[in-house]
Amino acid sequence: SIDSFSFEKMFARFALALLVACALAAASDVVELTASNFKSQVLDSDKVWLVEFYAPWCGHCKNLAPEWAKAATALKGIVQVGAVDMTQHQSVGGPYNIQGFPTIKIFGLDKSKPTDYQGARTASAIVDGALEAAKTAAHSRLGGRGGRSSSGSGSGSGSGSGSGKDEVVELTDSNFDKLVLQSDDLWLVEFFAPWCGHCKSLAPEWSRASIDLKGEVKLGAVDATVHQSLAARFGIQGYPTIKVFPAGKKSSEGENYEGGRTASAIVEYARNKLSENAAPPEVVELVGQEALDGCVGKQICFVTFLPHISESSAAARNTAVELLKSTAHYFRKRPFGWLWTEAGAQGSLEQSLQVGGFGYPAMVAINAKKKKFASLRGAFAEKSITEFVGGLLGGKQPTFPLTELPRASTVAPWDGKDAVLEQVEEIDLASLDLEDHTEL
Repeated sequence: SIDSFSFEKMFARFALALLVACALAAASDVVELTASNFKSQVLDSDKVWLVEFYAPWCGHCKNLAPEWAKAATALKGIVQVGAVDMTQHQSVGGPYNIQGFPTIKIFGLDKSKPTDYQGARTASAIVDGALEAAKTAAHSRLGGRGGRSSSGSGSGSGSGSGSGKDEVVELTDSNFDKLVLQSDDLWLVEFFAPWCGHCKSLAPEWSRASIDLKGEVKLGAVDATVHQSLAARFGIQGYPTIKVFPAGKKSSEGENYEGGRTASAIVEYARNKLSENAAPPEVVELVGQEALDGCVGKQICFVTFLPHISESSAAARNTAVELLKSTAHYFRKRPFGWLWTEAGAQGSLEQSLQVGGFGYPAMVAINAKKKKFASLRGAFAEKSITEFVGGLLGGKQPTFPLTELPRASTVAPWDGKDAVLEQVEEIDLASLDLEDHTEL
């Protein structure tokens, strides 16, 4: 009956709720957070917190519960781990836009800006994420963020770490135009005030981002309380304010930064911005060791073996190379290398990469750092290649160990022409003695 069905459904939900609650209760290191204690326990605390927002009927929450409990025990005394039952305490999760369960938030030093935990849902991964958050908090406390270094060197001014080892450039009224506006580099510039709390929270993230972006993007910092005319020039009205000055010719206003305030978000934004005007990576013919070295130094090196020109045509080869260029452009934000050669030109390389069994064209992806390679098994077409690369990035492509990468042979580059057919001398059959001869 309907009543029986409703009762069974209600009982099932109750059982799930009981299982989750029991799992959490069994681990006293997981703090039960409620509407009455969340502020005092978390928001008013100077500790780092990992908080799970869950619903008792949620299957994924049920699976997470034992891992969450193990992580809480491992992190005892280091990072606080708590859980909020959203069916009972909706007001707690309301300010954080909780839209699904379980949702895990990291509350660092700035409790007004929790971040989403994006890692795996295993105890080990949770512990790693928590320790990283604790490390960020420790660096922030180490710097004090009571002020910024004004060492006058090219680094340290933006970090507040006092180490002088970051790559943040101290910008002033006297050097701003020369270093920023007159350069071809992409610049991200923070305008800060030493007394600003949010500036203090940003400092270690800004410092780490500058190190990660070394050689790619410049990060600078302007003390707006000292260089007030510079701040007024760019209409700075609050702190911190981050301005973006694109690569190449720059406007005198700059653009407003629209990314997150963590090191990873700053790095991602900067690299995306850099790639907007960046030329796609070159697709290079493999004619010697120099080309191979340059490619395998990338995160992934893609080597394509095209049919020998005698078994193809210039038009077909050009079409294949254009497909590679299109793919390289599509993945231009990734640090990939792209090579091509013709069948037989790099025999040792083909043998070590097990090329040839599926015919040509053949594409192989090499990760020299991990000493692994993978082969394209689908058609040499845009969709198959894109899925192949995507599978590699997602860890879904089978890989094989790469024991040793042989040296590339030095060969002449393709001249862009069709193969020259060998001229066969015509034979006058009339001149041949075709009479029968008795064999010995």
